[in-house]
Amino acid sequence: MLICKIKLVVGISNPNKYYGETRHNVGSWMLYSLVNRYKEKFIKNKKFFGFVSNVILKKKKIKFLIPNIYMNINGRSVFSVASYYNISLSEMLIIHDDIDLFPGDIKIKYGIGHGGHNGLRSIKSYFEKKIYFHRVRIGIGRPLFKDQISKYVLDKPSKNEHFLIVNSIKRNILEIENRFF
Repeated sequence: MLICKIKLVVGISNPNKYYGETRHNVGSWMLYSLVNRYKEKFIKNKKFFGFVSNVILKKKKIKFLIPNIYMNINGRSVFSVASYYNISLSEMLIIHDDIDLFPGDIKIKYGIGHGGHNGLRSIKSYFEKKIYFHRVRIGIGRPLFKDQISKYVLDKPSKNEHFLIVNSIKRNILEIENRFF
């Protein structure tokens, strides 16, 4: 088991009001599930450009953040929380959608790259380039043609895709908790 000191968990997303049910926001879906599991709630925080929550897990206070700004500027929200609480990128777990995985597939990665994801690219731009960090990739599938990617990630998943993604999140929450908290 990988031992790490996670202080902040981020579910990168677009503004919840407009995009909450879209494929691009599946990272926030997992955070809502985690926080609800402990009967906590997210509170809108304008200073951090998003929704925040705190959960005590194994006698540690873990902060949760769902940015409420556009994906390509999520780094602004993440950096504002990180600098306020003195949290480095290596102490974060970032949860996001991934078009290179089938809907509902979940992979855990530890590395320095953004894998072409605009939300991760934005976050990385605020921190030192060579810092390793943890991320959970939640599969949403890929459209047939590359020029459809933007529309695809901003659409709601089909009923079957939604079922696969939500059930995978439920099945994997315990593993995420055991591995990172």
